[in-house]
Amino acid sequence: MQTSELPDLAHTDTKPLHWLATAAAMAAVVAAAGLLQPDPAASASTSHRTTAQHGTANVTAPDPARADFPLECGGLESAVAKQATGDLDGDGRPETVAVVRCAAGSGTPPSGVYVLTRGSGAAPRVVATLVDPAQEMSVGDFAVSDGVISATLLGYSSDAVARCCPDQQERVTWQWKGGAFVRATQAAPSSA
Repeated sequence: MQTSELPDLAHTDTKPLHWLATAAAMAAVVAAAGLLQPDPAASASTSHRTTAQHGTANVTAPDPARADFPLECGGLESAVAKQATGDLDGDGRPETVAVVRCAAGSGTPPSGVYVLTRGSGAAPRVVATLVDPAQEMSVGDFAVSDGVISATLLGYSSDAVARCCPDQQERVTWQWKGGAFVRATQAAPSSA
């Protein structure tokens, strides 16, 4: 038998303590990797995207700039004054609510409030009109939160009131219930 000229290597003789130390080191590495994973909620933009309930694909909210609104502007362009998105009907896909009016040079043109959804084609489609421009109202505060649309509607008490300066105000909300948007009027804030 030939003897090696190399000295005996202590680590080549495995003992239970060696295996225990290796297992502990591997467990520490796996635990650290689990703790250092990025937070998907912190890195993903959720302002216009949501995850559909029936899959994992991101669905973008309808773009009101690409929609055809039922608004007659007499040769003028229509303008999206405000917009907000949210899942209004609980299907896991976002809708867009748009406040739209004619792009008039002066005065306060009446606004329409429309709910958009993704159409089967490329363009979004209007599925509900919450405020018709024929009502001659404009929209002040406007938001979508937790499936509820809220707005301050500004109007006029008579034809004698200048169209630049609404003299009536109403706080309203809409919420999807029983297959339709149900409107509710909020109490006016009390003055102190």
